Amino acid sequence: MNAALSACWPLLLGIGLMMLGNGLQGSLLGVRAGLEGFSTATTGIVMSGYYFGFLFGSIIAPKILASVGHVRVFAALASLASTATLLHAVVPDPYFWGFIRIVTGFCFAGLFVVSESWLNDAATNETRGQILSIYMVITWIAMAGGQFLLVTSDPGGYILFIVISILVSLALIPMTLTASTMPSIAQPKRLNLKALYKISPLGVIGMLMIGVAHGAFFSMSAVYGSLIGLSLSQISTFISVAIIGGALLQIPIGQLSDRLDRRQVILITTLFAFGVAVVLYFVQQQSNGLMLMVGTTIFGGFAMPLYSLFIAYTNDYLEPDEMVAASSGLILVNGVGAVFGPIAVSALMANTGPYSFFLFMAAIHLFIALFTLYRMTAKQAIPLEEQSDFVAMPMRSSVVAPTMNPESEEWEEEAVDDLQFDSTKLSKAAMSILEDLGVSGDDDDDDDEEGDLMDDGPSLWNRNG
Repeated sequence: MNAALSACWPLLLGIGLMMLGNGLQGSLLGVRAGLEGFSTATTGIVMSGYYFGFLFGSIIAPKILASVGHVRVFAALASLASTATLLHAVVPDPYFWGFIRIVTGFCFAGLFVVSESWLNDAATNETRGQILSIYMVITWIAMAGGQFLLVTSDPGGYILFIVISILVSLALIPMTLTASTMPSIAQPKRLNLKALYKISPLGVIGMLMIGVAHGAFFSMSAVYGSLIGLSLSQISTFISVAIIGGALLQIPIGQLSDRLDRRQVILITTLFAFGVAVVLYFVQQQSNGLMLMVGTTIFGGFAMPLYSLFIAYTNDYLEPDEMVAASSGLILVNGVGAVFGPIAVSALMANTGPYSFFLFMAAIHLFIALFTLYRMTAKQAIPLEEQSDFVAMPMRSSVVAPTMNPESEEWEEEAVDDLQFDSTKLSKAAMSILEDLGVSGDDDDDDDEEGDLMDDGPSLWNRNG
């Protein structure tokens, strides 16, 4: 553990500062939007811009890295993100905020790509799992800690925007002064949405719907708290306890899923999240702050680990050298869901009142549970000895994060020695997902020798989850 920390502590410090600012920014904008008179529906559209920008940033950033380099890309994107934060306070207009949220999402996607590729390069086969665990813990702690900065100043002023800008700017120092060598990025196989769904329908639908739920929660929870009359300290606590609950139960639920049919654990976990959301719908109307916080902690404990569970479940049907491409695709599918989550829940809240926030959460998790039950009747479970080990993944990560998975065969010593830095090809798996979703993009490498998906072999088509 000490060796892992000594190799990459500057990178982890920079990531922690970024996430501290990122966590505060989402909550601050939710509260400030209400103070500026934005409607609930408008705020939902504005907040979804972050995930839209993040989605495309995850695709484009690796291509930029190939021609510019990690240090310069990180410095440029951090500076732009820092500046964009301040512009929210300068021009409090929903159209402008929507554009700035897209820019911010794009910047943070690029920052994650740089950070994760750097961490991956600093790791060895022996320390890879430890570094991924430390990375995940730091992101959870920083996200939760950022919420409590909301009470340090008036959200109607400039100070909190300046604090966020400072935190993002400070992240530049450890990242740009690190002595780590220029990282290399692995080259996952091309995998499109059709192939991914063929491998695991439950994995794709589950990640899509979890994206909807998580996008809705993290974008609109501060708005919800303001509308039902929570104080700033209560809003901070409300969001942070959901994150803390997810962090506390992530590993126990994951370990349980290694010992049972993973679909059973997904079903039980989702049903608990559904049940708690229904209870919270009634509790919130009783103005019982303590019960709301306790219930939200439990809800987060069951809702947040589903992200990693669906990635682990899909990996059960893959060979180790297929995991990176599939997991990267699942992260993008999750990002698509996150774009629509804030829009959907804000429209519901605008028409039926803020208390429908938890009804929306309940409906999403009920749908996941029903689809999981359907898949359990449609396909037999794989033997337990054939399941991959559960690996907890940070919820806010780029398509590079799966390369840090120690379960992947990518990190056998002989494979590591042969890695070539070609980050433009990293985005191929991601680009194919967007193409299947009807989104076109620059695809200069389409005429290479990789050819059709079927060139990867029939085994991709013969596995069903």
